[in-house]
Amino acid sequence: MTKPAALVLNQQTAQVIQAAFRHATYPDISGEKSMAFLGKVAYGLTNIQINDLSIENSEVDFKEDDAIDIAIQNVTASFKGTLSYGYTGAWFCTGFIIHICFLCCAACAKGWVAADTSDCYLIFHKLTLHLQGDKQPGWLKQLFTDFISFTLKLVLKGQVCNEINSLAQLLADFIQDRAANFLQDGPIGVDISLASFPVIKANYMESHHKGLLLYKNYSVVFNDSMFAPSLLSESRMLYFWFSDQVLNSLALAAFLDERLVLTITGEELREMFEMEDTEAHQGIVQEIFQGTSYDDSLAKIWSLTPPQIILQPEGTIVKSSVAMELSIFSQGAEPTVVLYFEKLLFYSVNVFDFQDDRSLRHFLQKIISVAGIPEVISRIEPALTSLMNSKGLNLFEIKNPEIITKEGYLIIQLDFDFPHHLLVDFLKKTL
Repeated sequence: MTKPAALVLNQQTAQVIQAAFRHATYPDISGEKSMAFLGKVAYGLTNIQINDLSIENSEVDFKEDDAIDIAIQNVTASFKGTLSYGYTGAWFCTGFIIHICFLCCAACAKGWVAADTSDCYLIFHKLTLHLQGDKQPGWLKQLFTDFISFTLKLVLKGQVCNEINSLAQLLADFIQDRAANFLQDGPIGVDISLASFPVIKANYMESHHKGLLLYKNYSVVFNDSMFAPSLLSESRMLYFWFSDQVLNSLALAAFLDERLVLTITGEELREMFEMEDTEAHQGIVQEIFQGTSYDDSLAKIWSLTPPQIILQPEGTIVKSSVAMELSIFSQGAEPTVVLYFEKLLFYSVNVFDFQDDRSLRHFLQKIISVAGIPEVISRIEPALTSLMNSKGLNLFEIKNPEIITKEGYLIIQLDFDFPHHLLVDFLKKTL
């Protein structure tokens, strides 16, 4: 994640800080104060409430090998409550202007990125406390209210910083939960726990995740990736890189889960077979269908072996052995398999139940290359889009995404706008 991405995320910081102030619990304060001429005076502050909170500005900076520095400037608000001292009680109102500074350290907790904002401090530039109906108190009351203001500062610092730290961790967990859910579908998932501690540089932050397959009792061991962060530029907001080992493990799980199956109906078969409308080809089609209508046929295609995905700078190669079975239906009879063939690695074709006819082989080769493979791809595209939308990807405003294949890995790079409504929903559900 580069600094431009951090600046976009920082636009939502004000919302989080406001939630921290509003959600923080401000305990009742009580004690005694020795004062000149009066001796010991007992006091208590109760029913502390916040009103009219506003934030003028926030800034973010990367501290190399340290933390992300977030500065919230000119936070103005007012607190109201009840101040009791001696034998009297009154409403009090305090207004303040503060700066909040905290360092967000990317730590590791239970294998996940943990947002540690315990290094948090509030700088009060102005804090004035007024008793109800007493805007210009005498020097004795002023002395007392100054002391109460100091006590109130300590309470605000402790409670607000604790709430910011709590919200930061909840938000980090929320984002990682969504990431884990995005890489899971049914029993197939990916372990996104950290492989090492996150690293913060002057212009970006990087984290390395295990990427291991989560599927039943299957375990996959990865070799070290050839990827190094120095291979990336810093012109985009977000970069994701995946080794081909991760993609191959997902392909294995899809194969074992019997997902690599495609059925093609009679009407779709008609369009495919009639792409080559020559007399020779029509003779082959009639031989295959044995005079049966396309409407009474069904083709099933499935993978015989786990697909192998090979990533190269020129593009992506997928290798697999695929079988195709064509059945026809006769009224009152069981379906009859009229054609079965296998295509190995999209190169050679083995035909069963038919004589060794070169014209038939040529016909099947052409049908597969011209119509079959595009048909499979046309099914994959909407299926992947539907899967990504079901994970909420359509809720994000993603800009100019690019997929770049390299030798043994691929990179996804993109810019984005953070969906404000997701943060609002998170705060509502969390708080």
